[in-house]
Amino acid sequence: MCKGLESLPTTCLERAKELKALFGSLLQKSDHSINGQSKKNDKPRLNVEDPLKWKESFDNLLSSRNGLCLFRAFLHSEFSEENIAFYLACENYRETKHSKLAEKAKKLYDEFIGSDAPREVNLDHVTKGITKENIVQPDLACFSLAQAKIYTLMEKDCYPRFIKSSTYLEVSRKAKTG
Repeated sequence: MCKGLESLPTTCLERAKELKALFGSLLQKSDHSINGQSKKNDKPRLNVEDPLKWKESFDNLLSSRNGLCLFRAFLHSEFSEENIAFYLACENYRETKHSKLAEKAKKLYDEFIGSDAPREVNLDHVTKGITKENIVQPDLACFSLAQAKIYTLMEKDCYPRFIKSSTYLEVSRKAKTG
């Protein structure tokens, strides 16, 4: 299932470790904006990266680069990083050129869905079967059902745990107290 720390991109791990300090220091500085430009008497704004928005919806979390990195690190700590990896791989698959679909579909299936997949995601037998049939003649939507199931799993299970995690609570507290 999970290969360990080496399966998580180094940049994401580093980013996740730095987020608490980053947000804390940004929110404590009242004379600098988020991009480092000096602004007198103006508190820095995290705008799209605002951790408070991550609590509003799972989509807000996924659409934030910092939120996604922190969530991915959280999933890694819970030994379920393969879920977000699969979800993102499906997003990437949708941008595949037609001539590469078969090759990429097989690779994606073998890595995440097949019975001996090294990063197997938790899908029911029916969804696995439908996806296996879909990749016989792959199109851009052949993983849509499986991706939707994993999205729902993360939204209903992992995301609420992330929002209650000490890391998120500390980051959001720092954002609130700015």
